[in-house]
Amino acid sequence: MMLTSFITSPLEQFEIVTIFPISLFGLNFSLTNSSLFLLLSLFTIICSLTFSFFKISLVPTLWQLLKESLYEVTSNMVQDNLGKQGEVYFPFIFTLHLLLLTCNLVGMVPYSFTVTSHIVFTFGLSLSIFIGINIIGIRTHGMKFFSLFLPRGVPLVIVPLLVTIEFVSYIIKVFTLSIRLFANMTSGHTLLKIIAGFAWTMLSAGGLLAFFHVIPLGLLIALIGLEFGIAALQAYVFTLLTCIYLNDVLNMH
Repeated sequence: MMLTSFITSPLEQFEIVTIFPISLFGLNFSLTNSSLFLLLSLFTIICSLTFSFFKISLVPTLWQLLKESLYEVTSNMVQDNLGKQGEVYFPFIFTLHLLLLTCNLVGMVPYSFTVTSHIVFTFGLSLSIFIGINIIGIRTHGMKFFSLFLPRGVPLVIVPLLVTIEFVSYIIKVFTLSIRLFANMTSGHTLLKIIAGFAWTMLSAGGLLAFFHVIPLGLLIALIGLEFGIAALQAYVFTLLTCIYLNDVLNMH
C-alpha cells in the first residue's frame, strides 16, 4: 500500500491541475500549474538578469558570465543566419531563447512542471512565430512574397502540383517546430520517471534485489545530466530554426 502511494504513472507529471479557478463572462481564466510555472520562469528570468547586471565588473561574476555567454551564443546565431538585417530582431530572438531555456531547466527541478512538455504551449508559440514571420515577409516584399511557393522556370503543367507541395511543406514547419520541442521534453521526463520508479521498486523489495537498485539509480543520474543537455539543446534548436525561417522570408530563399 505504501509502495503504491509513492509510485505513480509516468504521465501524471504532465497533468494540468487547476490551482485557482477564475471564470469571467463564460471564459475560463483559471490559474493552473502550467501557467504558474510559466510565471515562475518569467520571475526567474527577471531575477537572474537583475543579478547579472548587479555590480558589473571587468572580471565577471558567475551570473554575469552565464548571461554574457547566452547573449554571445544568441548574438552569433542571429549574425550567422540573419546578418546585419537581423539585428532589429535580436531582442525577440534573445527573449525567446532565454524563455525556452528557463522553462526547460525549471522543469528539471523535482516536483515542478515542465511547460514545454505540452503541445498546446509549443504549438501556440510556434503558430504565433509563424504568423509574425509571414507578416514580416509580406511587409518586406509585398505580393512578391507569394513567389516563395513558385520557383522560377517551372513548366506550367506542374505549377498546381508544385505550389501545393511547396505550400504544404511551408505550413508543416509549424508542426515540426512545436512537435520537436514537445516530444523531446515529454519523452525525456517520462523516461526519468520510469527509471526512478524502477529503482524505488527494487529498493523496496529488499534482499539482494535492493542491493542492485544502484544500477538503475546510476543510470538515472547519468540520464539527468543528459536531460539537462537536451533541455539546453532544444531551446537552442527552436531558436535557431526561428532564425532560419525568418531568414527565408527576408531573403526569399
